[in-house]
Amino acid sequence: MLAKFKQHITSEMPFLKGKKLLLACSGGVDSVVLAHLCANAELNFAMAHCNFRLRGEESDGDETFVRDLSLTLGVEVYVKQFETETYAREQRLSIQMAARELRYQWFDELLGTKGFDYVLTAHHADDSLETFLINLSRGTGIDGLSGIPEVNGKVARPLLPFSQEEILEYANSEGVDWREDSSNASTKYLRNKIRHDIVPLLKELHPAFLQNFLNTQKHLEQNNDLAKLYLNEFKSKWFEQSEGVIKISVTELLKLQPLESHLYGLFKNYGFTEWNDVKNLLTALSGKKVFSRTHQLLKDRDSLILSKIKNRVSVDHLVHLTESTPDLPVQLRMEEVKSLDEQGENVIFLDKEKLNFPLVLRNWVKGDYFYPFGMKGRKKLSKYFKDEKFDLISKDKQWLLCSDNEIVWVVGKRADERFKVEDSTRQILKITLVK
Repeated sequence: MLAKFKQHITSEMPFLKGKKLLLACSGGVDSVVLAHLCANAELNFAMAHCNFRLRGEESDGDETFVRDLSLTLGVEVYVKQFETETYAREQRLSIQMAARELRYQWFDELLGTKGFDYVLTAHHADDSLETFLINLSRGTGIDGLSGIPEVNGKVARPLLPFSQEEILEYANSEGVDWREDSSNASTKYLRNKIRHDIVPLLKELHPAFLQNFLNTQKHLEQNNDLAKLYLNEFKSKWFEQSEGVIKISVTELLKLQPLESHLYGLFKNYGFTEWNDVKNLLTALSGKKVFSRTHQLLKDRDSLILSKIKNRVSVDHLVHLTESTPDLPVQLRMEEVKSLDEQGENVIFLDKEKLNFPLVLRNWVKGDYFYPFGMKGRKKLSKYFKDEKFDLISKDKQWLLCSDNEIVWVVGKRADERFKVEDSTRQILKITLVK
């Protein structure tokens, strides 16, 4: 197996040579064999072990085993313990999904702080088959049927061409020790049930079943690549990015047939799963929203607005009379001047004596109103937004500069009449929005 592994690295994954690699090692046979193979192939790697603290002393024993393995192989090891159950409860995730999120968040952190080029995981051909069957049982698109990718961003899986049987044979022939995870024997988990009850039956149907599956999977991956090229062409033309959001023409989306398949391909990477809701959004009234766990789609007139979900908090920022405000969400420069000079949306002139300091910078709330500069009478901010054709994303991002909770400036848009400079003004305050 070592010779085959070296050949696979040379022919299919030469980019790993000479790179700084981080090998995810649980202590199980797959990751331990991968560690031995990488050491014998003279790859430059360190190990990372996650202790999810789910199996008490057994989890601690895995950690000790991996630490000892690092000494045997002469490589560095990083270990982190996680409060997995707490995280799962707070994020409303299954234990398996919580562990996965914690694991890859930490790997990303190590890539950034320790200068690793790739994370290596020990997924093999049987894992890919199991993933295929899990996705098939749940209903999936072509992505789910394509199995586990050999390279996905900074994650590489050099054991994917190898079967579980080959890995066990190598471990036994080379006298490699490993740890058994007792939870792997339980068939209460779907993956384990497929592994222990279904895959063996499939392999009985045909002695080359696993290899035939890998060949089929390769064809599916190639077809999937073609589909991605087509969808990326559409995105490059109709996904207009501006200020952290993406605007998509509803008219162009409705031209796509079959519509459901196109919507799946275009929006699946943003976490959406309720495809009927996404489809219905195209003909919904403005203001209708559909949410995934990470993103929202907003119907705004003849467009969909795609944006990341952020916790919208009305934060009050104290603005003192200083030359600049570097710690604010928008950059303001304030200075006293003798006369009015440059005009524009990004500059206002105020009667300083009409203001109560410190000023407050905040988001808008329902019921806000102001007296638009140059007009008589007050106007609800919601009406102003409507007249100025603000979409919902723009309204959420708009900041207000206030004095005693009275709006002084819809920042970068419109000043308030009450604080304007008059003939009787003795002190003029100039505030500039620094773009």
